[in-house]
Amino acid sequence: MTSPQTHTIDGRPRARGLGIPLLGTPGRLNAITDVSGVEVGVVTLIEGDAVRTGVTAILPRGRDGVGRPCAAGWYSLNGNGEMTGTTWIEESGALNLPVVLSNTHAIGPCHTGVVSWVNRVHPRLARQWLLPVCAETWDGYLNDINGGHVRPEHAVEALDSAAPGPVAEGSVGGGTGMNCYEFKGGNGTASRVVDYGSHAFTVAAFVQANFGSRGELTVAGRHLGPALAADNPFDGDWFARDLGIPPGAGSVIAIVATDAPLLPGQCKALARRVPLGLARTGTTGSHFSGDIFLAFSTAEADGLTSAFPLGPPADDEFGTLRFLPWGRMDPFYEAAVLAVEEAVLNALVVNEDMVGRDGHRSPRLPLDRVARLLE
Repeated sequence: MTSPQTHTIDGRPRARGLGIPLLGTPGRLNAITDVSGVEVGVVTLIEGDAVRTGVTAILPRGRDGVGRPCAAGWYSLNGNGEMTGTTWIEESGALNLPVVLSNTHAIGPCHTGVVSWVNRVHPRLARQWLLPVCAETWDGYLNDINGGHVRPEHAVEALDSAAPGPVAEGSVGGGTGMNCYEFKGGNGTASRVVDYGSHAFTVAAFVQANFGSRGELTVAGRHLGPALAADNPFDGDWFARDLGIPPGAGSVIAIVATDAPLLPGQCKALARRVPLGLARTGTTGSHFSGDIFLAFSTAEADGLTSAFPLGPPADDEFGTLRFLPWGRMDPFYEAAVLAVEEAVLNALVVNEDMVGRDGHRSPRLPLDRVARLLE
């Protein structure tokens, strides 16, 4: 019987199942849902020859916890992308709504869909203003990105389908039309357990991976990209001719979750470690890539509130926030880096060839060849 740490529900290998040597101890599912309360849902849109897109929804505290703030922080390695709601996260240090991921031109419909969903499931919360977190990467190589195929109801469907348990990876949800290191990319996730005295905390990552050039790819410390140069439909002048940008341009969104009690500034520090995990897979960060990261803690945070205070404060109206000492953060930084690295590799490994608009093709990572090169 296979383990969810190494294989998908339908028995396909993940990075660990392929035998890729990876550091750290994963959680039970090796997924962002190892952080208790986190739920993930996807809607995948594959229609005809040109629609290759979708929506991914991440609920930090599940459906019933929408509106209860999590300590949160965000960071941008390169700003050629979009993640809405981040200015309020920066100001307040809190996240209290779901996170929705899709393609670049679907930010508007997803934003509208989240507002509509909150109006239905939490109407009292919706009486206040809502600032959803909607993030994107560009799927226009495989997908008819200007066709308006993602609609608000798809975001609503993804939110309604969110659940705990194993998380779908590869070409699903918002990752459906994405490419990574000029192979088929998309969604990937992984987790790490951090022992802290008598406690065991989890740090987990979810990526929508759509970045990197073939020659950069590094797997478990081995620079394999040059040895995998064959069968590269991206190699040539397509991007330069049609888009005016060099091959390898793209984007990556990463969501880091933990149940460790953290301050908002410590969440931001976790988000700043995401690029180190990405770099372990080879990327040096492209000027034409939107690399934007969000980290949150699901530990109780009654020192953060989304409620409006009414009247003068009571004598004992003080918030409290339990947090790790800053000097104890290093193992959590390491866990975030390692989880991001494995999440990217899972997005590559759990995948298949895809053909999309105008006959554009994205090949899967050649798993047998990768395994041989790592021997």
